[in-house]
Amino acid sequence: MPAVSCLWLLAALVAGPAAPPPEAARALARKLQNFYESTRDLKADFVQTYTYAAVGRSQVSRGTLRVKKPGRMRWDYAFPSEKTVALVGTRLTQYEPEPNQVYVDERFDATAMSAAVTFLVGKGNLEKEFALGLGEGGALVLRPLRPDPRVDAITLFVGPDGEVSRTRVVDGQGNVNDIAFANLKRNVGLKDGEFDVRLPADVRRVQVPGR
Repeated sequence: MPAVSCLWLLAALVAGPAAPPPEAARALARKLQNFYESTRDLKADFVQTYTYAAVGRSQVSRGTLRVKKPGRMRWDYAFPSEKTVALVGTRLTQYEPEPNQVYVDERFDATAMSAAVTFLVGKGNLEKEFALGLGEGGALVLRPLRPDPRVDAITLFVGPDGEVSRTRVVDGQGNVNDIAFANLKRNVGLKDGEFDVRLPADVRRVQVPGR
């Protein structure tokens, strides 16, 4: 999976049936947006299933997610191998302990991420950036108003309080990134230092693609 693909974690896509009454979808989007606008920080366990369309193969990963406004997000993978992906402002770090290598982008453009992710850190507006509809089980289906090869559609499964319990994103090639969340806790007082990635002195640095 691409280095940054896990950042599209919090999104899910799957074309649902024809869009139901727009008001129902808008109400669900606002409920979800209100939940995260009142969230200062959160942490949760996750199970990610990434399916490669070309080969019909899936990879399952598990770990923990932490988010703090403004602009902090950290994914710590524990299975099948350890990996940390952290975003702090414009600094993106991906560290893999086993090969002892790190990828760092000091100029990561977080605005390039979908609103389905950026609203978690206090940015983006679902109603302004997506066509809204309802899908399986009453999930919120989002389709970009502007063509985006990274995202064909997004499905967000929304809990009773407006929290996202599962996301599914399908990209332009048909790859599916499905993430289920559990044990979600919010406004727990996460510290800024929890998003710092401590690197060993002998870590091998991988070149940022295209730079």
